[in-house]
Amino acid sequence: YVTDWANARDVPLSAGNFGVDDYVDYLIRFLEAIGPGAHILAVCQPCVQALAAVAIMSEDRHPATPRSMTLMAGPIDPRESPTEVNEFAVSKSLAWFQNYVISHVPFRHPGGGRRVYPGFLQLTAFMAMNSDRHVTAHRKLHEHLAAGETAEAEKIKTFYDEYFAVLDLTEEFYLETIDRVFQKAELATGAFTFRGSKVDPGAIRNTALLTVEGGRDDICALGQTSAAHDLCRSLRPHLKRHHLQANVGHYGVFNGKRWEREIYPVVRNLILAME
Repeated sequence: YVTDWANARDVPLSAGNFGVDDYVDYLIRFLEAIGPGAHILAVCQPCVQALAAVAIMSEDRHPATPRSMTLMAGPIDPRESPTEVNEFAVSKSLAWFQNYVISHVPFRHPGGGRRVYPGFLQLTAFMAMNSDRHVTAHRKLHEHLAAGETAEAEKIKTFYDEYFAVLDLTEEFYLETIDRVFQKAELATGAFTFRGSKVDPGAIRNTALLTVEGGRDDICALGQTSAAHDLCRSLRPHLKRHHLQANVGHYGVFNGKRWEREIYPVVRNLILAME
């Protein structure tokens, strides 16, 4: 199952807000719908909510608590080896983010009037981080097309078709993420709460943990995801595993040949071991 939420621009204001706690709720409801025996895999930002959801379900002894949890390139503790993204998040106040990156959805969309962090701004920010790399890739795309090398060109085009597929985030979710995940590192410091109650990853006892990091990840650096192992202090050693993939950046952790040939087999084997 691939879980997701709707683009915020398509959700009417009457549907209410969507924040960090709402996302944790979603994950618990997803797992309830799938039923006992599931395995959860989170990529990047959702790693925080996935760990929180599994901790809550474990503490409640919920029958749908997943058998394994794979966290890939996520900011469990963004204080570890802070990247340009982490430093930017803590260098500005919440008021700055609210004033400079939040916009209203145009009224031609179903979610007209909703305040969001627009997808095009997110994309612009990430493109700007590695502008030289993207310029080079597009130059190669045109060179392949000019030379009639359609297969090579299609690989680049396919990558960017997915890379450019962004959605708008609700204002409350974006600002809460900046505040709770990056500026306060609530999960890593033990201050993370859900609906007013403390979340304790130490409650996880039977869900196997796999963390995956990329050696060249400039968005979620080494140590930020593996910090989950210290938080899940009640897990026995044989239920913990960390995989460091050399020579891949953030996107390469979950996409491309290294994912297919080297990372996915590790994920698959953990799931099979817990069946």
